[in-house]
Amino acid sequence: MDYQTLRYDFRDHIATITLNRPDTYNAFNEAMSREFIDVLKHCKRDPEVRVIVLAGAGRAFCSGQDLKDVAGKSRSLGESVERRYNPMIRLIRETEKPFLCRLHGVAAGAGASLALACDYVLATDQAKLVWAFVNIGLVLDSGSSWFLPRLAGHRQAFALATLGDKITAREALDMGLINEIVPADELDDDIYRLASRYAEKPPKAVGLIKRMLNRSFESSLDEMLEMEKFSQEIAGQTEDYQEGVAAFNEKRKPVFKGK
Repeated sequence: MDYQTLRYDFRDHIATITLNRPDTYNAFNEAMSREFIDVLKHCKRDPEVRVIVLAGAGRAFCSGQDLKDVAGKSRSLGESVERRYNPMIRLIRETEKPFLCRLHGVAAGAGASLALACDYVLATDQAKLVWAFVNIGLVLDSGSSWFLPRLAGHRQAFALATLGDKITAREALDMGLINEIVPADELDDDIYRLASRYAEKPPKAVGLIKRMLNRSFESSLDEMLEMEKFSQEIAGQTEDYQEGVAAFNEKRKPVFKGK
């Protein structure tokens, strides 16, 4: 796949999307927003893709909106959010495949939101996050008003959003915003190892689990019990379930085919 602002790599059922504007710390301009939405749609449709890794080229993950790209232009920020950023976040959350964030350097603004939208965040000890919207007179967008209080709690979310202070990977881990910290020189090996583990899992079961967890905060216990029943019925009709049971009884590693 040929993109101007992204790199797309695929192997072993793992799709890696690398934001590739390193001179701007991978800030989003119009072109990158458009290409990113396009590649996310591809990953959602392609049955061979079982897991998606989001990464950034150069020294940072993503610095959010490219402010130089919009300087002096008259535009509706609400329309820009709806057209460019909301589709990204919706695709990441609605695609029933695991998204892994390879977080190094800075994740700022919409870049920090992008990291939170992922299902698993693996960061280096040098990574930093900052919700810098307030520092230029703006509010949270790209889903951070939803993710932050759910992951860090109201008080931490309020402080991060209204003070706009940069936090370290260790602070983010303590708040529950990321999953794991690894040394920078081990990040590539560790993210591939983690992605490979997910690629070997039964895709239908993983997708159903993601769907269930997405709905859990807005659902009652009874609604979730019903959803568990419904989802278990679907999972139990897959060939992967039959393979999982057979492998357990035969004391071998299962080979899931996504059927």
